[in-house]
Amino acid sequence: MAAVWHEVKHVCKQTGARYGILHTPHGDFETPLFMPVGTKATVKTLVPEEIKEVSDGLILGNTYHLWLQPGDETVKEFGGIRGFMNWDGALLTDSGGFQVFSLSKIRKITEEGVTFRHHKSGEKLFLSPEKAIEIQNNLGADIIMSFDECPPFDADYKYMKDSVDRTIRWAKRGKDAHKNPDSQALFGIVQGGGNKELRKYCLEKLMEIDFPGYSIGGLSVGESKEDMYEMLEYLKDVMPKDKPRYLMGVGSPDDLVVGSINGIDMFDCVLASRNARHGSAFTSKGKIQVKNSSLKHDHSPLDDECNCKVCKNYTRGYLNHLVKADEILGMRLLTYHNLYFLKNLMAQIRQAIKEDRLLDFKNEFFKRFGYIK
Repeated sequence: MAAVWHEVKHVCKQTGARYGILHTPHGDFETPLFMPVGTKATVKTLVPEEIKEVSDGLILGNTYHLWLQPGDETVKEFGGIRGFMNWDGALLTDSGGFQVFSLSKIRKITEEGVTFRHHKSGEKLFLSPEKAIEIQNNLGADIIMSFDECPPFDADYKYMKDSVDRTIRWAKRGKDAHKNPDSQALFGIVQGGGNKELRKYCLEKLMEIDFPGYSIGGLSVGESKEDMYEMLEYLKDVMPKDKPRYLMGVGSPDDLVVGSINGIDMFDCVLASRNARHGSAFTSKGKIQVKNSSLKHDHSPLDDECNCKVCKNYTRGYLNHLVKADEILGMRLLTYHNLYFLKNLMAQIRQAIKEDRLLDFKNEFFKRFGYIK
């Protein structure tokens, strides 16, 4: 059996959303699922024992950042990311491509790869499809990504076609360089920006190469939600039915619901933890700013419908104090709560799929959360 495979157990009669099981070397996971982002072998502010409580057991690490610090060879010494951070769940790593294109102001793309400057030191660096796979082989995640170019969503046709063709060639080179196909599943990444014809073309060429799963890249990069949802709706019917579908870098509550409706199995995003560090919390009645002065004397829990240990043990007034005082504990508690909220949301989405009522759930949730006025 392949390193990773996906079983679709039920398709929602109301929406076509998929409930399934993702099988990996380090656990089986119900889908659709959300993966907290552990960029540098840490989900910021949380220890692994807490990450277990606020995730389904599959988290993401970042190839670019771990390559630069402490170095993939160093991580390999400790038994890969799992041994390094003492994580006994499953892992996914991205290829580093998005960071190369988003963090480096100066870069040169050739057929061989990308030459660019370190986003802090300015040091000259080079990343190729083969190097990205070698790094990920050393990091040891269960699921790894092809090295791709993430072009602007609205790039002109010629640029987008050239970029997509290069991404396809790089995907083939990456697969050829992959040393651990029996223990690490390499996904192909579908690019093409806002062009449906190029998205389909990219997917078809990647399917010819044959990957155990397919990621959708280049969305939530500044385009409107309407444009993103339209592309997801289009891809829903052309993506292979028997392989996992991963929407990269998308994770706001509304996007998780709409993405699931459009057949996505896996999501990741830094939004929940980043919002927490800036004092913003998800609740069953919408997003709130915890430093708002109206919460100073509020004795109620952050969310009276949430069962996480933050909501069971601390008041809004106390959290308001921690955030306003820039206390690290405030960031920790809000990060824990926000990730727990998304874990619980995904469980509700899966239940709604199994009960053939995901569209009803979407309408109820959007009203309560404040997406529909």
